[in-house]
Amino acid sequence: MIHTFRFHDLNIVLDVESGALHLIDAGAFAVLSALERGDDPYACAGLARGEVEEILNEFAALRDQGLIDTPEQEAPAVTGGSVIKSLCLHVAHDCNLRCKYCFAATGEFHGARMLMPASVGRAAIDFLMAHSGARRHLEVDLFGGEPLMNFGVCREIVAYGREQEARFGKRINFTMTTNCVALDDEKTDFLNREMHNIVISLDGRREVHDALRPTAAGGGSYDIILNKAKRLVSRRGEGEHYIRGTFTRNNLDFTEDVKSLLDEGFRQLSLEPVVLPDESPYSIREEHLPRVFAEYDRLADYYLQQRSGGRWFNFFHFMVDLTGGPCLRKRLSGCGAGTEYAAVSPEGDLYPCHQFVGLPEWKLGNVCGGTVDAEKQAAFAGCNVRTKPACRACWAKYYCSGGCAANAYLYNGDIHKPYELGCRMLRKRTECAIGIALTERAARKADAP
Repeated sequence: MIHTFRFHDLNIVLDVESGALHLIDAGAFAVLSALERGDDPYACAGLARGEVEEILNEFAALRDQGLIDTPEQEAPAVTGGSVIKSLCLHVAHDCNLRCKYCFAATGEFHGARMLMPASVGRAAIDFLMAHSGARRHLEVDLFGGEPLMNFGVCREIVAYGREQEARFGKRINFTMTTNCVALDDEKTDFLNREMHNIVISLDGRREVHDALRPTAAGGGSYDIILNKAKRLVSRRGEGEHYIRGTFTRNNLDFTEDVKSLLDEGFRQLSLEPVVLPDESPYSIREEHLPRVFAEYDRLADYYLQQRSGGRWFNFFHFMVDLTGGPCLRKRLSGCGAGTEYAAVSPEGDLYPCHQFVGLPEWKLGNVCGGTVDAEKQAAFAGCNVRTKPACRACWAKYYCSGGCAANAYLYNGDIHKPYELGCRMLRKRTECAIGIALTERAARKADAP
């Protein structure tokens, strides 16, 4: 399988199975694009039959050499559930904000507001140690709602985790996702000392952020968050972190939000499209896609302009590994939800990931005792790009690894049926990411002595 696309003046061919990229001239691009579409290559305008035949012969020679249109590799055995390497601990089913697009119902997760007791946090660490097999490097995300609303328990969980990692010869990378509202100097110092990564929720421009992320009292939260987030990042130095925002149909000019965050001094940025039912006043629908695609192009241009001009920053969706990325098994199975990764509610209930929390049909068990539902885990273990017809036929399958199972279920009621609108946005930004990477690689070569 191949995929052809243009980025600026580059004619790009992606060999889907190998990940190899080829830059070709306009004539070859027209012919290979026709082949990709299933059209007659001899009908390409402006090309004589002999020219088409020459291009097809060159294509066949590259294919024989295994350089393009390579066959699908045999899939490794995908087994799941026996080794869990990562837990998302819902230390707080409560929040000090009332974000209008919140998938967690402002922290309630389809239930009552509550905080995780320390005993459940310790049981979760014990569960991770017992189910992580020979893996030495583990991950625990302190999540909510807003985890800083249960800061004392967060400290206890980290302290207990440090004791257990020493006992078992393992290392836990703790992370936290926070809106920073409750942040103070004590919490800042703790996070910067103990968190491997910090994800900060901030949506961009003040007017965009405040319209979507009001406080519990109904006021704006931007001014509360901004200075605290800047102080956290400043004191963190080179420590891993990123700003995570969400765009909706009300800010489809989200390049302006990236600009705003950059102007405030943040350099590690992510803006995710909201996933909501079509009837929501914030949802992105089919009719919005042309505007979204144009905006990704605009953002890509801005990204290249700023980085080439000495104003470096990262945008999460424009980061792509041209060397092949992770192993085939990882590219097939993605995030490992339900198999390598699970979420824990304040009561200790275990779910495939944070977005499934509170859905009784997907409860896997409880970290405080009992068995893990092997049948439900098997459903996720068998959920990969080779078992989803829509994914198997998609050129971007190894970049998204089948997409988000939670979005598939919440939007379509089936973890095997991808959220198509999300797929289309991902394909667009993946083209931008590849084009950016090739452009920057060419610039580095040109500057080399």
